[in-house]
Amino acid sequence: MKKEIGLWIDHRKAVIVTIKDGDEEIKTINSNMEKHVRFTSEDGRGEDTRDRQFDNHLNSFYDEVIAYIRDATSVQIFGPGEAKGELEKRIEHEGIKTPVTIEAADKMTDGQVSAKVREHFLK
Repeated sequence: MKKEIGLWIDHRKAVIVTIKDGDEEIKTINSNMEKHVRFTSEDGRGEDTRDRQFDNHLNSFYDEVIAYIRDATSVQIFGPGEAKGELEKRIEHEGIKTPVTIEAADKMTDGQVSAKVREHFLK
């Protein structure tokens, strides 16, 4: 049974579309994180602490996304910025052998994400 997953991701949320036996399901996972802003302080410790907190929060977010896509037969990841590449590296690090395709995409509505995933998998 094929379970194909496409997802749009940035550092704030992931919109996951699962296509399984012709049925489609949409799930949104929010990171509950504000935009990452790097501040500098005179001693540099404030920036390091914020960067570590940001990275730890992102890792938890990526772990939640990976748990949802772990048993997919194929994964399509798209979105703006760095999150898609970071997630791909986390998937590789976890030893997941699922074929993954990556592409850049601007901000999209859930309907646009769903249409893009259907187009990709239901050719």
